[in-house]
Amino acid sequence: MNVDRLQELGLMKPKSAGKPRNELGQEDFLKLMTTQMTHQNPLKPMENTEFLTQMAQFGTVSGIQSLQKSFADFAKAIGSDQALQAASLVGRQVLVQGHEARLSPGGEIHGALKLDTPATGVRIKIVNPQGITVRTLELGPQDAGRVPFSWDGIKDDGEFAEPGRYRIQAEGVVGGENQALTTLVPATVESVSTAKGGYGLKVDLEGLGSVDFKDIEQIL
Repeated sequence: MNVDRLQELGLMKPKSAGKPRNELGQEDFLKLMTTQMTHQNPLKPMENTEFLTQMAQFGTVSGIQSLQKSFADFAKAIGSDQALQAASLVGRQVLVQGHEARLSPGGEIHGALKLDTPATGVRIKIVNPQGITVRTLELGPQDAGRVPFSWDGIKDDGEFAEPGRYRIQAEGVVGGENQALTTLVPATVESVSTAKGGYGLKVDLEGLGSVDFKDIEQIL
């Protein structure tokens, strides 16, 4: 039984009365159920059961739609809050997973290693744009977790390195085998944008491109 037929029988109010044509409220449901019980056919009880089942299913669909709208509103609120947080990061440095970092004139590079398991003989190599290792940092054995490191800009020969971008390569012995380790490098936040589809945020980092807001490991 469609909505138009229900309105013809006087069981639902028309749209002009303030209730959408495709919405069945509690008052409408109770009125329909009462009318059904009054006019039920004792020779065909299954039809009555099927009718009430359909009404219950209709109410379930309406409830799901309301729940979906509530979740959509909640997601929108969370997204707005994240946008405000991300916007405040513009111009600041953050730690993200990567392999390159910028050395400013007279400055230093501060980063970290991310170890899932303990490692021995941990070593970091600082490589210039020409592919030459200019500094090797020996960190020794390290437990699982985040391991900070810093480079003062001085090369192995004691000279100051030229400002610019350098590649960070980390390795260590894990389970008796030499493995590359995950590096977290600093980068400056240049801008914030909405991810494709309108859900989530993207943070644009100087020299590293765009990353998800959730991928920021630390704010420096």
